[in-house]
Amino acid sequence: MFRYLVFTSFFLLSVAVHAQELSSQGEQNQVLINNKTTQSQATAADILSSLEKVTPTDTIESKPMLIGSVELGLLYKTGNTHSADMKTGVDLRVEKDRWLSLLNLDLLIKKTDIIDTGNDETHFKTTDQKWTVASQTNYSLNNIEKNYIYGTVWYEKNDFSSFINQSSISTGWGRHWYKTNKASLWGDIGPGFKRDEFRVSDNEPIKTVTSWIMQLQALYIRKLGENVELKQYLSAKKAIKRNVNSIYQAQTSLTTKLISTLQLKFAFTLNYNTDVEDEQKNTDTQTTVTLVYSF
Repeated sequence: MFRYLVFTSFFLLSVAVHAQELSSQGEQNQVLINNKTTQSQATAADILSSLEKVTPTDTIESKPMLIGSVELGLLYKTGNTHSADMKTGVDLRVEKDRWLSLLNLDLLIKKTDIIDTGNDETHFKTTDQKWTVASQTNYSLNNIEKNYIYGTVWYEKNDFSSFINQSSISTGWGRHWYKTNKASLWGDIGPGFKRDEFRVSDNEPIKTVTSWIMQLQALYIRKLGENVELKQYLSAKKAIKRNVNSIYQAQTSLTTKLISTLQLKFAFTLNYNTDVEDEQKNTDTQTTVTLVYSF
């Protein structure tokens, strides 16, 4: 009897243990199924989120269509002499698609004391002035802006020279010859037409001389540092006719940034005319120091 009870007890205990193992295994399988379902849901969510449009954090800055600058310089004298020299100018640059237009306005005014012969009173008046208008438009022949067709218009009225005014127009071909992160070189060449109006002299009255020309231009820009820029501009308007005035110009400028929109500019300009009056010199130079505001 005792053996039968022991055998029965071991039998019931083994059945209970086996049932518990089956229950534990079923729970583990359920956990695995739940984990797989969770992982499957997470993966689907990741796929859906990856399909959503991502808002870029870094926006690409587009070039403004209009860029400009205004410069101003002033020299004022008092004491034995009372005079003032003012230099101002405006530069505008408009760029869209393959078109590039440049406009430059330049003005130099000289004021001095003038004695009125009628009543011997002194008046502070403008005695001489020089103003220049130059405009050029380029059309790129390819997307990389290597080759372009240009057209230029130039007019200058200069009381400091032998001419009442000078003007020219030209068109031709140009090329962006060299370009790196620190330097660029442009050059163009083409035919044109020039008009010079001479002042009255002792020998001759006012005369106007016109001529076909061959115009050459070159512009070199180099960054000497983070806030310093060097520009070198060369221009030649060579008259086709013999014994007719030709115009050569060179300008070197150095610009240093003071703040984000304000620069200090040093410029040296040389103008050379081959045909001038006897009492005039062929070469004129101009040295200026101006403040430049960019926008």
